[in-house]
Amino acid sequence: MNIIAMGGGGFSAEDNNPLLDRYILNQSEQLRPKICFLATASGDDEAYIQKFYDFFNQEDCEPAHLSLLKPEVTDYEAFLLSQDIIYVGGGNTRNMLALWKEWGLDKILEKAWNEDIILAGLSAGAMCWFNEGLSDSTPGGMSTVKGLDFLPGSLCPHYNGEPKWKENYLDFIQEKQILTGFALDDGAAIHFVGRDIHVAITSRPESAAYRITPGDQEATVDTLEMTELSLNQ
Repeated sequence: MNIIAMGGGGFSAEDNNPLLDRYILNQSEQLRPKICFLATASGDDEAYIQKFYDFFNQEDCEPAHLSLLKPEVTDYEAFLLSQDIIYVGGGNTRNMLALWKEWGLDKILEKAWNEDIILAGLSAGAMCWFNEGLSDSTPGGMSTVKGLDFLPGSLCPHYNGEPKWKENYLDFIQEKQILTGFALDDGAAIHFVGRDIHVAITSRPESAAYRITPGDQEATVDTLEMTELSLNQ
């Protein structure tokens, strides 16, 4: 039961840095793992999907994608449960989760998780696995979004990106408007086995993962022990 949650990065943002994506591929026991991209949060953006293929076609894997807006697959469950890795892209978290529930992908993904298919994703594709996430999907500011409840607590991606992410997450945690949880810089990820942290990893020396809890006057930020990825991993 593996989930790899990334704050940002990967093929969509790190053109010359394959470390996070290769880490995901290397977690599979298959020599050429089947990896399926879900770009629902971006509205199944064709350029985003093409970027996925541009990268993974060069790797030892069998890439595919599942589109809900332009479906080419008739049996979503059979298709997704035949994969070794399911990789979820970024975008509008709230829209993605609504579409997943409408088409039953939330239940299929839970089956996939329980059948030891590796789940991975960045931004929206990372926070969706938690009880809650911090999202900019709603016009007018940051808000909480309900996730799939596979992992406990909350997640904030892009912690070292635009200041709104860090500022709002710290405030939400301190004011108990969101569950205690984790923040991830772009380029950082946490690999969970079951509901426990297996390892926190980074593709960039300056990026990290954090555990955020309410404090006496302001939220407490504890940096997790990080493993810096190399091309040999």
